[in-house]
Amino acid sequence: MPADRPDSGLDLAALLAERGGERYDLHSRYLNPQLPRMLHTIGFDKTYDRAAGAYFYDDQGHEYLDMLAGFGIFALGRHHPVVRDAIRQVMELDLPDLTRFDCPPLPGLLAEQLIARTPGLDRVFFANSGTEAVETALKFARYATGRRRVLYCDHAFHGLTTGALSVNGESGFRKGFDPLLPDTAIPLGDLGALARELRKGDVAALIVEPIQGKGVHATPPGWLRAAQELLHEHKALLICDEVQTGIGRTGAFFAYQDEEGVLPDLVCAAKALSGGYVPIGATLGKSWIFEKVYSSMDRVLVHSASFGANAQAMAAGLATLHVMRDEQVVENARRVGDLFRERLAALTERYELLADVRGRGLMIGIEFGRPKSLKLRTGWTALQAARKGLFAQMVVVPLLQRHRILTQVSGDHLEVIKLIPPLIITEREVDRFIEAFTEVMDDAHRGSGLMWDFGRTLVKQAVGSH
Repeated sequence: MPADRPDSGLDLAALLAERGGERYDLHSRYLNPQLPRMLHTIGFDKTYDRAAGAYFYDDQGHEYLDMLAGFGIFALGRHHPVVRDAIRQVMELDLPDLTRFDCPPLPGLLAEQLIARTPGLDRVFFANSGTEAVETALKFARYATGRRRVLYCDHAFHGLTTGALSVNGESGFRKGFDPLLPDTAIPLGDLGALARELRKGDVAALIVEPIQGKGVHATPPGWLRAAQELLHEHKALLICDEVQTGIGRTGAFFAYQDEEGVLPDLVCAAKALSGGYVPIGATLGKSWIFEKVYSSMDRVLVHSASFGANAQAMAAGLATLHVMRDEQVVENARRVGDLFRERLAALTERYELLADVRGRGLMIGIEFGRPKSLKLRTGWTALQAARKGLFAQMVVVPLLQRHRILTQVSGDHLEVIKLIPPLIITEREVDRFIEAFTEVMDDAHRGSGLMWDFGRTLVKQAVGSH
């Protein structure tokens, strides 16, 4: 037993060795019962034992390439030594954390680092997740403007707590949780719809993802700046939700920074800032907004988070920014992302089922579409009639089963696969994915075989679930 472990301490390694094989039964019994059911159905019920960088390893020692990064959390890959060491250091310091009545230095130091990378923003509120960062922005915008209605875009995803759900553009997430806040959807990129809503005089803000996670759709060139000007003309705010796009994902620190003249009033961040270790959320904003919310000593605790700005999260955030600077992670995301999209886009001429490749940096959408040839069109039509999105699932499954590459379908009823790998990947990982994807697409274009057999299974399951 290691010298630094108490004799009567919990032995996690022994516990996992004894009970790790029960993982799917435990989830079925005590957690979300549909998760293991879904994983069993599509053959994703693997037993992963460890992870490092951009790879997982199962109980047989097989290596899997991670193109999902925990929905964008593991920007630095898993178990980056610098972040892990920072967590170890902060634990060993025995800091008087979360006393509530002091001003510890780590939150101030992390806020200083974030503000240095976001000219025009002045202050930070630290929470515990992306959805909490969004909730903070919604509350601050409403209080600062004295208005209640927030606009959002069709197909947006901003989180699943009640306030964030009120600006969620996917009806499937909202269904059954009504009534929500009185917010209003507009089409992404529609300035006319934005102007019409603003003329009503009750809009506090527009919240928007510079690149939507659902479907990987970017705001049209120039739209964010024009929207910002319209909002400010009507004394409303621009909130950029950068929970997934931020902290280097798109090849800029924040995605909005790729468009000249855009300066949001509030910016939401999370996921990658954690270094993959400790949950964190951050809402960055202009001083006047914070000063209005915290306008007097009586309002000092009017908005807070019990675990917000805890020492472990702050250490992880500082270490993450340190690694991103020293290892030029943001620059790597842009360079490798450009290469990745170019190589994928070249395949659109080769495969009629491949309709589009889009995105920015290492946030890439691969969209499939209706083929021209009769043989392929018959199978495609059957899949679409059963449930839109089944073809994309047909691609995701063999990528994992045959090629040990983990990907995701980019939202329900979408024929889009989203790639959001760790930002540390290199041309080696691009080569591996392109080779595997090409083989899967070759199989799909034969119009028969194991892939289409699996498709028929998905159709039966989809029809049976109606």
